[in-house]
Amino acid sequence: MKKINSLVMLLLVITIVSCSKDAVIQTESEVVQFSETPLTIDQINQEITESLDDSGDFDWNKQDAHFLWSALGHGQNVLTIGYGNEGQSFSEAFDRELEEKKNNLLALIKDQEEVSKEDFKFRADEILTVFDVEVTKIETVIALMESDYVRYLEPNGYNQYTVEQKSSSGCDTEGASISAAHYSTISPNNAQVSWHFDEHNIPQAWNQSTGSGVTIGLIDTGVSKSQLLLNSSGINDGYSSGRTVEKYGTFIDSNWWWSSNYDGEHDKCGHGTAMGSTMASPRNDNGMPVGVAYNANLVAYRATEDVLLNDYHERKGVSDALTQLGDRSDVKIISMSIGYVWSIGNIEDAVEYAYSKGKLIFAAGGTSTSFTNGYGVIFPATMDETIAVTGVTDGSSYERCDVCHSGSKIDFTIIMEGDNDTSKAPPVLGFNNGERRYTGGSSVATATTAGIAALIWSKYPSWSRTQVLNRLKESAEFYPSKNGSFGYGNIDALEAVQ
Repeated sequence: MKKINSLVMLLLVITIVSCSKDAVIQTESEVVQFSETPLTIDQINQEITESLDDSGDFDWNKQDAHFLWSALGHGQNVLTIGYGNEGQSFSEAFDRELEEKKNNLLALIKDQEEVSKEDFKFRADEILTVFDVEVTKIETVIALMESDYVRYLEPNGYNQYTVEQKSSSGCDTEGASISAAHYSTISPNNAQVSWHFDEHNIPQAWNQSTGSGVTIGLIDTGVSKSQLLLNSSGINDGYSSGRTVEKYGTFIDSNWWWSSNYDGEHDKCGHGTAMGSTMASPRNDNGMPVGVAYNANLVAYRATEDVLLNDYHERKGVSDALTQLGDRSDVKIISMSIGYVWSIGNIEDAVEYAYSKGKLIFAAGGTSTSFTNGYGVIFPATMDETIAVTGVTDGSSYERCDVCHSGSKIDFTIIMEGDNDTSKAPPVLGFNNGERRYTGGSSVATATTAGIAALIWSKYPSWSRTQVLNRLKESAEFYPSKNGSFGYGNIDALEAVQ
């Protein structure tokens, strides 16, 4: 780990000398003084905000031990530790050296914390070089910061940087009345095509490919059990046939980080259902919106309770979903319309693992909520391993949609709303059977792009991830150039599949 506490050089012997306000920690090389009083939530949040305002990012590993220890105390004392060599984010086979490093770190923590084996709270990932552990003492934090075996330290239980510790950002389970001006109908009788599909020549692309044989992994809030068209009983109907839908849950609904109370695979928010609809809703005569790749297979994960990854269990849920999808040879595409305003280590490691397996990973550039408003492209769309997508208006010049983020990390755009603030958003399946609703932003833009990628891979099943990505680029408006805010621009799905 990078030596981020310049005051502590060697940590061989630690003794604590208490005084009225400060703790004095004596190492072999020097004496370091810390306040015995942890920072308040407001003080921590102020530092985070200043970092975001100054640099557009925040990094726990650039903070001192007192800051990390304070955040731990406000976050159930759960510390996520990435271990191993720099860049060594996962290991599929047993590695004796890695195992020794992990065990040495665990021994160090047990010794510093003076905790019995029975009371030691610890959870290790099977593939990623990451573990979560309870840490209560600043001495432990200092020792870990000085270890060469540590890649990063993050108090992943700290969820106080939002107004609500548990939020409902992006959630909507209510149906809505859809204007006939916002869709067209095709065969079979009354199948509905969103107006924004026409902007990207998606219906014309269906003459070449419908997504058959391709499996898309969706990491989101799950898919509603009440929406039959996205369950096994209704996903094969009309022009949609021979495909499967699978649902899994990696999100744990609990106030305690060490809980194993999995919340199941079904959506309770509505966001994941909308994304599943955009990508893979069937083409039938039910008078409902059709998905981009209406013959693709869908594997949906309830990995989070909403779109904002501000909770320990959401971060762990997304990390677990990524590694599980990474292990599936049939899954070629992963779509994530979720994120956060700064990087999260265990998710970053999991993205790198899924990427190593050849997955084409799409991530939303950012849809503004009361929390994310004003920030640029958000994590994990900021990663080089992901394809960042945002939404724009249908005007003659590129303008991002009202709630969409833009920036140099964006790779592609999808039209999401009318120009000059005209009210128009894509219609999708509702949370309950027989219902529809509107939704948009970079979330639907990302799901739309994932669906177009499925059309390409279905047409060219032997292609690699790079070939599919190159075809997306070649079909986009700015190619071979890249715009500083909108990447390669709007995609032409017909050109992409030809």
